[in-house]
Amino acid sequence: MSSPGHITILGGGPAGLAVAYYARKRGLPFLLLEGNARVGGNCVTFRHGDFLYDSGAHRFHDVHPEVTREIQSVMGADLEVVSAPSQIYLAGQMIDFPLAPWNLIQRLDWRTLMRGARDLLHSRVFGSGLDAGASFEEVVCSRYGRTIADLFLLKYSEKLWGLPGSSLSSAVSGRRLEGLNLRTFAVEMLRGPKRKQQHLDGKFFYPRHGYGTISDKLAAAAGIENIQTETLVTRIFHDSGRIVAIELNREKQFEVQELVSTLPLKVFLMLLDPAPSPALMEQAHRLRFRHLILVALFLEQASVTANASVYFPEAHIPFTRISEPRNRSAQLAPPGKTSLVVEMCCDPEDELWRASDQRLLGEVVSKLEPMGWIKPGRLSGTEVRKIPFAYPVLAMDSENTLRVLNDYLARFENLELAGRNSLFSYTHLHDQMKAGRELIEGYGDSEPT
Repeated sequence: MSSPGHITILGGGPAGLAVAYYARKRGLPFLLLEGNARVGGNCVTFRHGDFLYDSGAHRFHDVHPEVTREIQSVMGADLEVVSAPSQIYLAGQMIDFPLAPWNLIQRLDWRTLMRGARDLLHSRVFGSGLDAGASFEEVVCSRYGRTIADLFLLKYSEKLWGLPGSSLSSAVSGRRLEGLNLRTFAVEMLRGPKRKQQHLDGKFFYPRHGYGTISDKLAAAAGIENIQTETLVTRIFHDSGRIVAIELNREKQFEVQELVSTLPLKVFLMLLDPAPSPALMEQAHRLRFRHLILVALFLEQASVTANASVYFPEAHIPFTRISEPRNRSAQLAPPGKTSLVVEMCCDPEDELWRASDQRLLGEVVSKLEPMGWIKPGRLSGTEVRKIPFAYPVLAMDSENTLRVLNDYLARFENLELAGRNSLFSYTHLHDQMKAGRELIEGYGDSEPT
């Protein structure tokens, strides 16, 4: 890319803020447009009275050291190192995540253990090599054996993504399965129960006042004067291989020179004028996103668990994950009180997405009370939030669909895509920061400030 003119960034989530932040550092003129009243997208912190909670069980991992240093410089002393475990709730028992041999021996019955050991050994000795296009189910069964895969991975993934593991790309796991392998099991068996392997889930960075403060600090560093909220993009005009203008709030047009979009990919295509062909839009509508429902419970008790997150793979439990915010930072709950944030995933057309707050609360409480997580008389408040386009569903057939859509969008010489929903890629904040820096560096002729 040559040195750009003015950059227009669509979307004020983490990906858009990363592009804005690095554009400011390199002295490039830009304007970020966000449809909501605040930046952060699906990465925000909500307030309920004296409680704070995030729009999901967010964590910042030290994956790219240069990005970690950048976030540390933005956040200062507000970014702390947290060491909090995660566990899996299965058949009334809490099982360590990542899976550990000694813990499994204590928690599972001997028949399940024997089947698991047999399947794991068989998969390693007789399993054939998998090609790059293997499904999530094929990968996890090859790595852990059918018994372990069914219990802890496949059922959970089907709840989360809405598709069986045979229809999911192996990319849906991200880096979450790192450290879960035969070598880990062998090392832990030799070391004993007190020498558990480290894993991505257990140690992370977290801001003391909630994950959304990262978005707030990035926005401040990018310059609030360069960010315009409550500005909804309603049409995107193109001509002769360029994006030439956008319509804002269905009333005024705004000319663009360079455009970076973080909008969900099929939403961007639906806004184009002239519209793409019906055949291309049919391809776009094949892309699926999962919506996220948060049910927050505020409790008059000091603690429920010691975990950062608890996962629920069983089909009869309607939620996938619960986080307890105060285990990330004591600042997220008043002294002597705690909260639980329950996550439920669904498709846009599901009845669950249209369900009333009362029904959703009833489903959650009816499961947690018998588990002993909510004690009688201790529930002091509740809140339900619905977050659309939370997760792109990386189905087995999505790669071909993306190739067709990206080939079409490549005709626009002044368009760049960024972020999880625009690239239809399961990425995290550390990835989006790195990609934002590389995108801005690609413009070429500017120098860092």
